[in-house]
Amino acid sequence: MSRFGPILLFVAVAACRHAEPLPSYGAVDDFHLTDQNGHPFEGRSLEGKIWVADFIYTQCPGPCPRMTSQMHQVQQATAKMQDVALVSFTVDPANDSPAVLAAYAKAHHAQHERWYFLTGPQATLNQVCRYELKLGNVDGSLDHSTRFVLVDSRSQIRGYYDTSEKGSIPKLIDDIHAIAGERS
Repeated sequence: MSRFGPILLFVAVAACRHAEPLPSYGAVDDFHLTDQNGHPFEGRSLEGKIWVADFIYTQCPGPCPRMTSQMHQVQQATAKMQDVALVSFTVDPANDSPAVLAAYAKAHHAQHERWYFLTGPQATLNQVCRYELKLGNVDGSLDHSTRFVLVDSRSQIRGYYDTSEKGSIPKLIDDIHAIAGERS
């Protein structure tokens, strides 16, 4: 065996090994809210889709514009993946009406058939944020998580991504592709 034999063997074995699947952090139950077009939106409409969620508000002077820009990056990177949806929930339902959310979506070039901006009763938004996606409270304070949540086609949470960390969005996009590959 040549001196490169052990190296080639290691590379061949490493290439055959499959990456570990992403962990599951629990299931997301159905929810009922209103989308940016004023239509009822049921969480179960996302079944069979991979989706990414975040919590923002349209008048946010802090991290929301960055997060929305990052969500747009995800939209662009997954443009050819028809089974990927994006869901932005407001933490300011008193001000973020469907019309306000529609204008915000348009300003940020959201593809309305793939990227949903949701509003509704504060109690329902709190239920989704705190108990379903495990990100914190929607309590009127406008404080909110800056993490994205990745949910698979079986409504299982598969990852959390801190949008303030360098490299989190490319990692999220890679993980979307990994989950899509689990089905094939």
